[in-house]
Amino acid sequence: MSKTVATTEAPLTLQQKVVKELREWGITLSIFIPVFLVFSGLFYELRVIPSESMVPNLQVGDRVTVNKFAYGYSRHSLPFSLGRYVPLPDGRILASDPKRGDVAVFEHPHTARVMIKRIIGLPGDTVTVRDGQPTAINGTPIERTFVRRVRYRQHDSGAYITAAEFTESYDDESWMVHDIDGQTGTNISITYTVPDGHFLFMGDNRDNSMDGRNPTGHCLANEAGIVDQAGCPPRRGSSPELASVGFVPFQNLIGRADTVLFSFYRCGRAQADPCMKSRVWRGL
Repeated sequence: MSKTVATTEAPLTLQQKVVKELREWGITLSIFIPVFLVFSGLFYELRVIPSESMVPNLQVGDRVTVNKFAYGYSRHSLPFSLGRYVPLPDGRILASDPKRGDVAVFEHPHTARVMIKRIIGLPGDTVTVRDGQPTAINGTPIERTFVRRVRYRQHDSGAYITAAEFTESYDDESWMVHDIDGQTGTNISITYTVPDGHFLFMGDNRDNSMDGRNPTGHCLANEAGIVDQAGCPPRRGSSPELASVGFVPFQNLIGRADTVLFSFYRCGRAQADPCMKSRVWRGL
């Protein structure tokens, strides 16, 4: 007579279930994390917009995809800003030149902060700034065309403001900028000549952006009153944390911001009139 063999396994105890689940999670993460690090280091990474310095083109809460291969790679291309700690050489590999008007993500030359601004000055350009506004590049005026007025509540202060939106155009490139009524913002009048291997960045929200216009992160002007040197520490009285970005070295560029993938920005929260553009899968 044949005997019946029991094939049913004994139920797992709670401890065994926890150990099994943790083991499966460990295997999954050991595969996922290296793939994620390679992808975000070589191809694309996601960045969150924390301030209103790039209004009207970027809002607080926008999730932006950053093209990591657009300009080639440097130690700053590593995800999670690991390039600060890994002893890699300076410079870039597979480098491609940025274009004027690109919105780029870069590491602040004086601190470990990651910034996002628009490239206004290319290497060798002479940029004239008057009352906080870039008025000419290489002697050619920047054209400004009024678009509309907007009203909204600021994210940081909660104050209601009215602002004018303009289109700036230069050399077949154009971009939107934002001027807040009744505020002078960075009321600097100075001329910059961008050194080789560096770029001059500005925020699109011209009255609410600490950027390359502010002299605190730059070297002193030369005898002609032109700022044309890079690599100096912040000016006396300015701590690195409060200094502007100055001229940004090419190697500090992390990538080009290409698309607003999605956003937690809401017109109702900002009480914007008119409502800002859709923040889902929108190119920059």
